[in-house]
Amino acid sequence: MKLKAGIRILHVMCALALFASVPGAVAAQNTAPVGNGVPANMPASPAVVPESPVPPPVVTPPESKPPVVAPAPKPVPKKGPVDRLKPGQYVWIPQDRYEGPMKIVVVLDTQRVYVFQNDKLIGFSTISSGKKGKETPIGAFNILQKNIDHKSNLYSNAPMPYMQRLTWDGIAIHGGYLPGYPASHGCIRLPLPFAKSLFAITKLDQEVVVLKDTSTPVKRTLPKPEPTVDPAPAPVTGDTLADPSVTPPSSPPKPDTRT
Repeated sequence: MKLKAGIRILHVMCALALFASVPGAVAAQNTAPVGNGVPANMPASPAVVPESPVPPPVVTPPESKPPVVAPAPKPVPKKGPVDRLKPGQYVWIPQDRYEGPMKIVVVLDTQRVYVFQNDKLIGFSTISSGKKGKETPIGAFNILQKNIDHKSNLYSNAPMPYMQRLTWDGIAIHGGYLPGYPASHGCIRLPLPFAKSLFAITKLDQEVVVLKDTSTPVKRTLPKPEPTVDPAPAPVTGDTLADPSVTPPSSPPKPDTRT
């Protein structure tokens, strides 16, 4: 009997010790959710006031510019013998015979002259044409006069060796100074040896074409018709007529002297 009473006391003491070791279980039971699942002893959370929305910053996209494309490099033309000439230089190819049609072409923008014989280039040279304000006229001209030792009658007797006149108002081809740019008063200056060679093979009325550039055609002026003169009447000498087909004029009647 005493043993059973001791076992019961031991059970009660173990139960008390076990109960004292788990106070959280009791607290958990006391904080059981109430109503909508909110614990009874939990304070109510404050109401959340929505903040005023801040508009996002306006971002302007950068102005789109087309890509910069570098221009294609221009092809560099290959320089021929004519392009390589320096001021005062020329090329003249002597011929056994200078026969057949000849063409003389002056190009002002490149300051060059070309001489063709039977469509064959026999000479080319640098020139110096008329400066600004005294430009060399453009067109087709004919050689009007030739003089080996001509002196200018407009510019203080300036020497114009191997002169070939193109107009009567002072435009001519002749030997002279070539600085590498237009510098004359309208004439076409040539290197002296070239002017001499050209002078030796040209003839009066030879055509010389002066171009502004190789892409601008020359307007040719039609030749003016020669004036026509009516033949003068044949003279009358005495009673003999130079032209028997002409009827002699009748003599006026004599006045009546009778009274």
